[in-house]
Amino acid sequence: MRFMRVWLLLAVPLAASTIRIIQTNSAGDNVHIIDPATDKVVAEITGIEVNHGAAAAPDGSRYYISNEAESTLDVVDAKTLRIVRNIPLSGHPNNIAASPDGQRVYVSIIQAPGAVDVIDTASLEKVKTIPMKGGVHNTYVTPDGRFIVAGSIVGKLLTVIDRKTEQPLWVLPFDSGVRPMAFEKNADGSTGRIFVQLSNVHGFAVVDFATRKEVARVSLPAAPQGKKPDIEGTPSHGIGVSPDGKTLWVDSSLNSKVYVYALPDLKLLGGVDVGRTPDWLTFTPDSRKVYVSNAASNSVSAIDVKSMKEVARIPVGQVPKRNITAILP
Repeated sequence: MRFMRVWLLLAVPLAASTIRIIQTNSAGDNVHIIDPATDKVVAEITGIEVNHGAAAAPDGSRYYISNEAESTLDVVDAKTLRIVRNIPLSGHPNNIAASPDGQRVYVSIIQAPGAVDVIDTASLEKVKTIPMKGGVHNTYVTPDGRFIVAGSIVGKLLTVIDRKTEQPLWVLPFDSGVRPMAFEKNADGSTGRIFVQLSNVHGFAVVDFATRKEVARVSLPAAPQGKKPDIEGTPSHGIGVSPDGKTLWVDSSLNSKVYVYALPDLKLLGGVDVGRTPDWLTFTPDSRKVYVSNAASNSVSAIDVKSMKEVARIPVGQVPKRNITAILP
């Protein structure tokens, strides 16, 4: 019996990760932290006026939040939830992305003429500004960590940047402003396709990364005739590929739904009713849940991926938009 007890203790992991959903509130000065195990707000970061994008250090030690009011990148200690540094930026910021190795944070500079600011996380200093053609709204790092991808609304451009050299490699123009993006991986982990949402498009474009071309455009189910989005130019805003690579989830601001497409064939599987003006989404690492921010409802919808049903609606701050998933040790 004693041997059995010892074996059971050894079978339990010595350390387990804690998952948190970090929800920014674009019309407030606070950021809410949600526990996906309970679907409740368990903590709050305060003192960041007009917070926009969020990223987490891979080791779970820090959160990075772009501060539109002060044009800074605010660094938050993940344990105390206190701001430990305000890093001045080259202009007014929007969304941000962190490199998988945690050494860099890339900040979208929406202010003309547009740029991506590069933050070194060791020194907590801006070490470079990469000029862009048009203000940058969203910046991503591809799943393999090799490239930075920046989207411009005004410039109507998608720009791919080499992470090693931090220099632009190629640019793809569109007929509308470039908004949120999601990335599909090839079997070897490299980027296969980019799914790109565009201004005034109720759907998304499909870009083949290898050929650097738009290869398809998918329309979401039609909205009621004459319906206009609450946020100008964004009938569809918020898109993501589930971590298991099986599905693509796409917000419809017009229909107050998130639509689900099978990958790789992009077959529509169905839609889930959420709050008003869904704006962004993020998944738990096991692909069991997706969290959709509802900008006009001041809430976040927690959705069970398998059943495609909303299981909770979580009150948060004013006009919640960008959210991310953080893995804490």
